[in-house]
Amino acid sequence: MPKIAHEVQGAEVVVRAAGLLFDCDGVLVDSVPSAAIAWGAWARRYAPGFDFLRDAPHGMRPSEVVATLVEPERADEATADLLARELAVASATAGIPGAAALLAALPGDLWAVATSSNRTVATARMRGAGIPAPALLVAAEDVDRGKPAPDPYLRAALLLGRDPGDCVVFEDSAPGIHAARAAGAGLVVGVGAASASAHPDLIVRDLSRVCWSGGALRLPVLNGAR
Repeated sequence: MPKIAHEVQGAEVVVRAAGLLFDCDGVLVDSVPSAAIAWGAWARRYAPGFDFLRDAPHGMRPSEVVATLVEPERADEATADLLARELAVASATAGIPGAAALLAALPGDLWAVATSSNRTVATARMRGAGIPAPALLVAAEDVDRGKPAPDPYLRAALLLGRDPGDCVVFEDSAPGIHAARAAGAGLVVGVGAASASAHPDLIVRDLSRVCWSGGALRLPVLNGAR
């Protein structure tokens, strides 16, 4: 059950006076098609046989994934190569339905983004997808430990000046949901049906029916939060 105060009004969960923390990839932007291109070209050079769509553990920092695929002495070089490739195709990223409209409606001091992507890649993906630029962004290089450790969400809540228990986290991946749980988030919202495997408090299909109205966050209930 969610720890944060909420109301259930018919088919909606209503949350007031909360900070909102968003993952980027899979929550605000659909980066899979462009990332698959970058990782495919990278793998042909550094990790033949690796298939991004089949093998990638989504939600983790690229540097940590690379470290499992190449020799330690090549990790820095291979990570830099991958980030350059991801950046080159980032402008082709599409937005998740409803993301741009939701963020545009939110007060700027109410939300932050905590992503496993590096800052330049995440920023370019959001810009390419037409997503409003966050005033507060916690990226891969800003924390000592990436998801599923709680560090990204602890830092994002701190930057908002809020206790994690007073925050709603939107996540699509198991590592991200585990990170939100470990940080003590008050409500964990899974975005997309695949998030169900990590047991978020509730699940939304995307952000198209999530809205900010009357000083409250309103979420359609597909599963959970009763």
